[in-house]
Amino acid sequence: MKGARRAATLAALVTLPLGAVPAVASAAADGPLFTDGEAQPVFSATDVVRESLWVRAPVDSDRDGRDDEVYTEVVRQKATDRGLKVPVVFFNSPYFSGGNDVANHNVDVELYVPNKRGGHDRRDGSVLKAQADERIAAAVGSAAGPNAGPITSGRYEAYFIERGFAVVYAESLGTGKSTGCPTSGGRNETIGSKSVIDWLNGRAPARDAAGSPVKASWSTGKVGMMGVSYNGTLPNAVASTGVRGLETIVPIAAISSWYDYYRADGAVVAPGTFQGEDLDVLAEYVYTREDREICKPVIAEVAAKQDRVTGDYSPFWDERNYVDDAHKVRASVLAVHGLSDWNVKVKHVAQWYEALRRNGVEHKIWLHRAGHTDPDTLRSQEWRRTLNRWFSHYLYGVDNGIEREPKSTVQREDGSWVDEADWPAPGTAKAELFPWAGGSAKGALRTSQLPGRPVVESLRDDSSKTAEALADLPSSGNRLSYATRAATTPLRLSGTARVDLAISFDRPAANVTALLVDRAPDGSSHVITRGWTDPQNRASPSRTKPIRPGERYRVEVELEPQDYVVAAGHSLEFVLISSDYDYTLRPKPGAGLSIDLTGTAVELPVVGGTASLRESIG
Repeated sequence: MKGARRAATLAALVTLPLGAVPAVASAAADGPLFTDGEAQPVFSATDVVRESLWVRAPVDSDRDGRDDEVYTEVVRQKATDRGLKVPVVFFNSPYFSGGNDVANHNVDVELYVPNKRGGHDRRDGSVLKAQADERIAAAVGSAAGPNAGPITSGRYEAYFIERGFAVVYAESLGTGKSTGCPTSGGRNETIGSKSVIDWLNGRAPARDAAGSPVKASWSTGKVGMMGVSYNGTLPNAVASTGVRGLETIVPIAAISSWYDYYRADGAVVAPGTFQGEDLDVLAEYVYTREDREICKPVIAEVAAKQDRVTGDYSPFWDERNYVDDAHKVRASVLAVHGLSDWNVKVKHVAQWYEALRRNGVEHKIWLHRAGHTDPDTLRSQEWRRTLNRWFSHYLYGVDNGIEREPKSTVQREDGSWVDEADWPAPGTAKAELFPWAGGSAKGALRTSQLPGRPVVESLRDDSSKTAEALADLPSSGNRLSYATRAATTPLRLSGTARVDLAISFDRPAANVTALLVDRAPDGSSHVITRGWTDPQNRASPSRTKPIRPGERYRVEVELEPQDYVVAAGHSLEFVLISSDYDYTLRPKPGAGLSIDLTGTAVELPVVGGTASLRESIG
């Protein structure tokens, strides 16, 4: 996200009130009160102590020869001045001081093809770096600058203060009143955020505006981090360091690997509705500290190393991959995500959750049907109750049993909430479907494989049309479509679908996009999920291997995870296209793709497995 649209979105995520808040006791209590395992509103939300300070972080990301400092604001109960010690709910963000007006990258470009000398046949890294420098210079004149007023969360601050939790805010390095530089998920940002937790535990120094030391003597040292989007990504990052004192995190719509936010298996892919954004654009957007020059070289390095040319995974991206460090996590995790989130896609929560479970981290997942938002916007009192009980248990040690309850809460299509043992849903198993001839119009999608000799069907890329428009065409040479019979019983998908293609190309570079579509009896459609790949990265996201036109390859497309019920009477379609107008780079139309139907399969995560699939669609 960027610009005014990003600012408006984040304002909604951070500051909008839920509505009626439980009444506050008329006099401040000397300690918290818990009823039925939930913290009760016994403190005043307005009669509080507010402090502003700078926490020293052991990193010099702006290269000025001094440790970076993280601007931090504390809101705590007045009883903490009388000896009460309380835990902290910590909100860290690069957005508290707004953002700059920054241009995105052009996506109407030709795809990368390595030449025999190992070079490029389209823009190289030096050109991208120069373009980034130009964007940085343009952004300087429209910088939002440090926030003059106090940082607040109208949605959560009063709620937590009244219930006995202090609230701490911090501005990410390079933003607002903090020093250092923004690097969009880089190690320095993680260290800056971690340093605040170290300060709350007496392990890091801090100062006030006059330079006097500030200690968190009122803190129990127990910290819970939460936030939405980038603000939810920082909890993932900090938890992956294993820092002591971080007892729990609640990442909402959060990134777990930045590569998977801006790339997909070697392809340059945008977050939904923000075509052309990348790490450098985001760093420029949040660069709101007063010094408008010092971070230019750092952000230019981000622009060069992110590599929009090959799209390959690299050590630069590995630094921003928290999934690989899940074994270090000590904090419990309540992972929250929208099943309709195409900005931070569902893969982020799915792979993070699986890695945490595999490494024995205490975990719970909460999946709602909305998009890139806090479930609090859904006005669900059950969400507030879950959040309260979660923090009461992990920050105050209340034995309310939440850690023994079902691990998964999923909102169904009718708005109801269902608790299950875990996610993907118990009983989910791989089930396969196979395309049959006729894809230029509408081929069949069956549980049995097409017999006989190879059957090849082809399409030509049309990067000027959206995936939805292509999927809805009754016939087209620009897409292939294969549909099941109408389902006789509801068919539930839970987890990650994949398409295994036997595919060839008539050019040395092409996008590959796969869609799963729900087709209603009236002909209307809904894209359930989609996925992308660069066939040059067929062996590894880290390695580009040239394509020989006409040669057949095995290429797998992993689609975004989903939990979705195909209703009775609806059919399920597999649609293959090349460029995805809203997500991939958009080369000039014309690249040809051909698939051998006898070597192509669609693998679905079906609750009940193959038996349920055959019962539903025969």
